[in-house]
Amino acid sequence: MTATRFTFTHLSSRDNPRLRLIAALASMPRERRERGQTLLDGMHLLGCALDAGIALLDVCVSESGCGNPEILALLDRLPPGELPICVPDTLFARLSPVDTPTGILARIAPPLREAQEPVERETLIVLDGIQDPGNLGSILRTAAAAGIRLAWLTSGCAQAWSPKALRAGMGAHFRLCIFEQVDALAWLAAYQGKVVATGMGEASRMFFDADLRGPVAWLFGAEGQGVSPALLERADEILRIPMMEGIESLNVGAAAAVCLFEQMRQRGATP
Repeated sequence: MTATRFTFTHLSSRDNPRLRLIAALASMPRERRERGQTLLDGMHLLGCALDAGIALLDVCVSESGCGNPEILALLDRLPPGELPICVPDTLFARLSPVDTPTGILARIAPPLREAQEPVERETLIVLDGIQDPGNLGSILRTAAAAGIRLAWLTSGCAQAWSPKALRAGMGAHFRLCIFEQVDALAWLAAYQGKVVATGMGEASRMFFDADLRGPVAWLFGAEGQGVSPALLERADEILRIPMMEGIESLNVGAAAAVCLFEQMRQRGATP
């Protein structure tokens, strides 16, 4: 077994205040919003958080996880004096926000983003009313992979830092500046790049005819309704992604991937 410098704090009661807080954050969006905290589940997300300098407020490990060499190696990255919680496997399963618990989770406070000055010439994504946290996290992951730094989320979006969105993001959250509850129209008022949406209407032009080498604010809308009419009116271009006859639309995550990587290709970007 890998050696570790930690002594675990053993807890076994669901009524323990620390464990009750973890359980509430796992299942209650209101609790996450009011406390400004969320849960990370699994070694990958915890490792990404540590790489980004995020403090882990509570680290909870299942009894079986306490003997996992990979988990112990991850725990050795925690600051001196940190005492991880060890709980029975059955209790850990109740606390974990996933159906198949990984053996380790942590409570964190997501990075606070102050209301920023308008961005004038930087490519970014604007997510408008995307309610599925899995789709939202997947788009953030795609954006990070395509070299995007900024993500603006309007008030109708799912919580960016919910456990499900974090799992879908696979650590991308820690590589992005994510702003939630954004008034996108107001923030785009001073934007000097192109504002671009996708669509199939008469006003749209063929996607591959567009010049995407400059800064673009990409508008991606809700799965059913698309971008809101007011925000769509702000778009400088509406691009039509070519599809085979009989196919009406793409999933918003797939559309975002097509757009962001075509822009990356046009810019000649290489990993």
